[in-house]
Amino acid sequence: MLSLLADPTRARVLYALDVVEELCVGDMALALEATEDSVSYALRLLRTAGFVTSRKDGRVVFYRLADGFPEPLREHCLRQLIDLSRKPVDEG
Repeated sequence: MLSLLADPTRARVLYALDVVEELCVGDMALALEATEDSVSYALRLLRTAGFVTSRKDGRVVFYRLADGFPEPLREHCLRQLIDLSRKPVDEG
């Protein structure tokens, strides 16, 4: 489970779904400045693990955090993500 959350794209997807309750792949990709393919792949893994659920509205699929997503784990992961974003980027 932790290896799923270790990936930066998946962590950012979870953060986005925590901030905005529901998003489609295209909107999420724009918000995260990522490709739709990488967001789709992240969502597929997170959905398979039970972290994310989806609903279809016509041809558009919307994703949200699953009701059973462990709150303490989510809070911990989001704090770690925020801490990582504050660290200076290695200019190597």
